[in-house]
Amino acid sequence: MKKRKIEIAVVSDVHLGTYGSHADELIAYLNSIQPKKLILNGDIIDIWQFSKRYFPASHLKVLKKIIGMASNGTEVYYITGNHDEMLRKFSDTSMGNIKIVNKLVLELDGKKAWIFHGDVFDISIQNAKWLSKLGGHGYNLLILTNSFVNWCLAKMGKEKYSLSKRIKNSVKSAVKYIHNFEKTAADLAIENHYDYVVCGHIHQPKKEYYENKNGRCLYLNSGDWVENLTALEYSLKRWRIYHYSHDRLSPFFADEDLKEMNMNELIASITNGNEELPTDFSNIISEDLGEVPKIRSENEKTLDD
Repeated sequence: MKKRKIEIAVVSDVHLGTYGSHADELIAYLNSIQPKKLILNGDIIDIWQFSKRYFPASHLKVLKKIIGMASNGTEVYYITGNHDEMLRKFSDTSMGNIKIVNKLVLELDGKKAWIFHGDVFDISIQNAKWLSKLGGHGYNLLILTNSFVNWCLAKMGKEKYSLSKRIKNSVKSAVKYIHNFEKTAADLAIENHYDYVVCGHIHQPKKEYYENKNGRCLYLNSGDWVENLTALEYSLKRWRIYHYSHDRLSPFFADEDLKEMNMNELIASITNGNEELPTDFSNIISEDLGEVPKIRSENEKTLDD
């Protein structure tokens, strides 16, 4: 299978070792890309809920795939989260192309990206870890229940339903927590002069610009591989959210932003963005490749057609 070559892929909240983890889907995604850097932004292995009784072969295959990508030249950064916090004692450890870190700062085409899991903003984790662990077990039970409900819905020919999303979107305190999380991350990024802030933790994929009196930054969240099955990708100086549910069936370039760009804008994004292109650049392309026929609807056809 032809792989998409991208600069960076960010994956978080896989929760290997739990019943809700979609390991097979993640393997399919990793098999479809060839990133220069793979950033695992926390909660990849769920050590909080780890059990010898449940760690299927597909979960082991994810780890094997990541190691294989590293051995083939991909730089892998494992950023620790709260569910795999035991790995924080190994922070700044390198094993070939795999590096374990607590946070990461990258220079991307002249802009600075601040990447971390995000549990540092969670007061419940800092002050009552036992309560957070109990909540983790409750969430796992909810996902199991949801899986059974969706199995029944599939048998009846109906669409799947997310109980956890319904709860998050309907409970005011949950909505407020997510908003506060995003705002805090963005405000701190602006204060520290970062152009991008990339998080995980809250299982809410997002790409949105935040602005305050001190500046502006792009907030990004990679989502998860339990409910949303999402990742972040950086290529051609642009970030996008990858959704496994529909992007796996999309064309080779599935970025809606790129589809809207004309040829000059696309070339400018690949270069430094400041180089002047010849005004007849499009004509040069046309001469080399030939004119692309315009597809017209039935209403646009003339009598000559």
